Amino acid sequence: MQGEHLEQFLTPEEVAGRLVVPRKTVLDWLRTGALKGVKAGRLWRIREPDVLAFLREPERPEETRP
Repeated sequence: MQGEHLEQFLTPEEVAGRLVVPRKTVLDWLRTGALKGVKAGRLWRIREPDVLAFLREPERPEETRP
């Protein structure tokens, strides 16, 4: 397996910690598709590049309303 790169996945808890938001917020983003993730049974996993892409996305007008 030399030279192979295994992609690492983050848990919703890890993403929440990095973005300083509640875990529920990350789960909401995953459920609505705002944040890409992979669901295995009841567990969500998120690739780091998908977190970075999410952060680069401009805010949508409906998400900025009070």
